[in-house]
Parts: sequence; C-alpha cells; structure tokens
Amino acid sequence: MSIQSTIEAKLAEAFSPQRLAVVNESHLHAGHHHTGSGHHETFDGTGETHFRVRIVAEAFAGKSRLDRHRAVNALLADELDAGLHALAIEASAPGEPTRW
Repeated sequence: MSIQSTIEAKLAEAFSPQRLAVVNESHLHAGHHHTGSGHHETFDGTGETHFRVRIVAEAFAGKSRLDRHRAVNALLADELDAGLHALAIEASAPGEPTRW
C-alpha cells in the first residue's frame, strides 16, 4: 500500500471526515536540500515524502488549530518516523471556511 493510501485510510477511520483530500506535493520540492544523518542531499522530487492533508470532520469542532494538528500528527506518527518528511495540514470542522 502506498503512503498516500495509508494516510487516507487512517484519517478516514479515525475522523470519519465529511471531506478529505490527501495531496502528494513531493514534486514541488525537487531541488530542495534535506538534511539527515549528518549530511545534506538534494531532493529529486520523486516518491512520497511531502503531503498536504485537507480534512473536514466533526471531530475538529471546538478544537484549536494546534490541537487539530497534534491529532493528525499523532495519528500519522509511524509514517513521519518512517521518512515522511513534510505534512501540511488544513483541518476544519463542518461549516468552517476552507480554501478548497
């Protein structure tokens, strides 16, 4: 299963979202420098390393932006530990304005 599919499945199961989009943005980061293990390398933009999560779910009602991000990050901790480099999160409750 791809990282994207795993992220989608985990978010769907945990939050029962009204709307969900997981966008692979890895290609937008080609040429950027990543550091890790004491060395620098240039990222070629391939693979599944940078994602944007857009989610609307009742579970986020009454929660701060920080609490929403913490919930998503905690759910995806295994993927972040396994090499997911960046995760942009746009989490909203139903009825809140979104940019998508």
